[in-house]
Amino acid sequence: MNLLATFKVAFRALSRNKMRSILTMLGIIIGVGAVIAMVGIGQGASASIQAQIANLGNNMLFVWAGSTNTGGIRGGSGSNNTLMPEDVEAIEAECPSVRAASPGVRANGQLVFGNQNWAASSGIQGVNEKFPDIRAWPVASGEFFTESDVRTATRVCVLGKTVADNLFVGTDPIGQTLRIRNLPFRVIGILSAKGQNQYGQDQDDTVIIPYTAAQKKLLTISHVHQGMISAVSPLATASAEREITALLRQRHRLGPNQENDFTIRNLTDVADAADQSSRIMTNLLASIAGVSLLVGGIGIMNIMLVSVTERTREIGIRMAIGARSRVIRRQFLIEAITLSLVGGIIGVLLGVGASVTISKTLNWPSLVSPVSIAVSVVFSVLVGVMFGYYPARKAASLDPIEALRYE
Repeated sequence: MNLLATFKVAFRALSRNKMRSILTMLGIIIGVGAVIAMVGIGQGASASIQAQIANLGNNMLFVWAGSTNTGGIRGGSGSNNTLMPEDVEAIEAECPSVRAASPGVRANGQLVFGNQNWAASSGIQGVNEKFPDIRAWPVASGEFFTESDVRTATRVCVLGKTVADNLFVGTDPIGQTLRIRNLPFRVIGILSAKGQNQYGQDQDDTVIIPYTAAQKKLLTISHVHQGMISAVSPLATASAEREITALLRQRHRLGPNQENDFTIRNLTDVADAADQSSRIMTNLLASIAGVSLLVGGIGIMNIMLVSVTERTREIGIRMAIGARSRVIRRQFLIEAITLSLVGGIIGVLLGVGASVTISKTLNWPSLVSPVSIAVSVVFSVLVGVMFGYYPARKAASLDPIEALRYE
């Protein structure tokens, strides 16, 4: 008997007991569907985390003053004033793994235009002219301030979209003058929409000014609060961190036994840690869901053993008229594979549908990849092979004489 004929016989045998075949496939359907849905949710969460980290900028590192231990008391980042603009400039000039750097100064204050006022939730940020490149945050209209504006502490500003929409209702902000802490600043640009960061804070609710203007005219300080650093590539962030550490320790004259008086946060490490946690959770969920596949495989083995017992006379008759053992074995193996394969395909459709439904109803990110679909289908076929082989071998090993006598 050729392979096509074997498939026909297998399908005919399965179709004689439709309800039993459907119930047998149910374990595979639920298992594959659960795996697809859980992996899709896990991959969606991972992609969302990576997108939020990437939204912060290009290969970003942040440097803060702080992290000292004085008199047994540890100060966190931002707890002292040892980070200077010259430190950030030296980082860009002397660290080979650093592509660009900007000092950062933060301030709060009321924004006033005409009879409108606004307090930006993300505050007033003082940076240099390289900020849009470092943060991957282009200007949507107008222009960003220049190096000359930074050097002369010019009172110009670039608005986030939220500030522009709320403070300049029905008015083009470009060229207008708003007051920050009662000081006039001319609006020269509007940043493109950035959205929320990983903490849920609206990044567009901000005002960007030259850091020198923030230092001299808003805060009257000489230090900076942070340094925003962009490495030359994602792989270079670790070497950039080492270079920055060595440089700042040298510039701050820290001895071998002295702790750093600064903190460096590598966002690539943050992304990797978040991604690893997401992968562990995804694997855990997929493993739990995969138990259903094993249960479904046991169900297939059980039903196939019952089928062998029920069709003992049929097997005996086929052997008596010349069917070989390998043909009998192949037939029952194909029946098991068919059950698992059809169940796997239905499970894939169910899993994709569940992922889409969860994503839309719960606003939960979901990402179903072709790889997870292919792996699930292949695994369901392997379940059919593994759990169908023993019943198929048992059917093939029946003695024709005893099979014919079976009632």
